[in-house]
Amino acid sequence: MKQTLQSPDLYIALGELKGGIDPAGSDEHWKTARTALQRIDDAFRKISKHPYTFFIGAAIETKMAREIYQQLETKKLTNAANLTNDNQLVSIMRWLCHL
Repeated sequence: MKQTLQSPDLYIALGELKGGIDPAGSDEHWKTARTALQRIDDAFRKISKHPYTFFIGAAIETKMAREIYQQLETKKLTNAANLTNDNQLVSIMRWLCHL
């Protein structure tokens, strides 16, 4: 396991899953996820690697949705889904299975 963790070429996709359903806390969940995803990007950029990145969240408010969409448009995020939307959940699971 340790050897795998230290082999960046083996990483295909990395993401954040936030399952909290309280809309009041959604912004904080997104900030935490966004920071983690940025750390992933920074670490892999240093070694010229670019694994797919994704976000799955249960409580996605309008402001968050806009920012997530912008990151998808600019290719900062590769995929995203709302955990409470069956179509989006099926879509991202299908995507993950086909990587």
